[in-house]
Amino acid sequence: MQQIDPLLFNPVHFHRLLLGSVAPRPIALASTLAPDGTPNLSPFSFFNAFGVNPATLIFSPSRRGRDNTTKHTFENLKVLPEVVINVVTYSMVQQTSLSSTEYPAGVNEFVKSGLTPIPSERIRPMRVKESPVQFECRVREIIETGQGPGAGNLVICDILLMHIDEEVMDAHSEIDQDKIDLVGRMGGNYYVRTGGDAKFIVPKPLARLGIGIDQLPEKIRFSHLLTGNDLGQLGNVEKLPDDVVIKELIQELEDVAKVRQNPALLVEEARNLLSREKPEAALALLLTYL
Repeated sequence: MQQIDPLLFNPVHFHRLLLGSVAPRPIALASTLAPDGTPNLSPFSFFNAFGVNPATLIFSPSRRGRDNTTKHTFENLKVLPEVVINVVTYSMVQQTSLSSTEYPAGVNEFVKSGLTPIPSERIRPMRVKESPVQFECRVREIIETGQGPGAGNLVICDILLMHIDEEVMDAHSEIDQDKIDLVGRMGGNYYVRTGGDAKFIVPKPLARLGIGIDQLPEKIRFSHLLTGNDLGQLGNVEKLPDDVVIKELIQELEDVAKVRQNPALLVEEARNLLSREKPEAALALLLTYL
């Protein structure tokens, strides 16, 4: 593998490698106010949630790599430490990208991007109407990680009020990932959206005490037909299947003989069971015929 020391590597190139590998990243569309009262709007993909007690969001309007200047957002927050962090969806991603244009100070990106400003309840900066989730925040602290080009400025925000459009909620008062259709930033000009085939489910190991890959039988653990992802799901079962489970599975298979005689078909059927969140059944199948 190629080894890279960030201190010795071209920082512009390293920045591209970093963004291409730490991805996808959620996007914070940050709304602030300039000292003269002009609204400012800019997206940042160095962003995430970092706790709920207190409810904390952090984003970083980093120093520009080419000339080491700072962003208007950063300068605004040092004067008025209030910000609305708006989430970015697929339906507004192009307007969000337009708002990232480096317009001169005093230019209102709401006007340039065509996004709609609406008043906040507890702070002065405006919310973005098109965003289905908006966080009114007060800046707790700003940590400057460095003074050179590309250095980050960690804006640590306390959430004062969260606004959620009911249109993106499901019947259980949770956010429906298909309805909200968020987008994430990747390397170069690439983005990814959370709706449709781009998303998949990985059951949390904390929900059960999995036996672990090390407890799988060797014929399964060392099979060249199974991937690390396959083994990870199989190792998340709470115990090896017993004869009753195995017998029930065999009865459900449409063509036992065909599966038994074709290892590739056997693994394909096991993966089908894994995709349906039936790891115990998949493991039973593999134990029987692999």
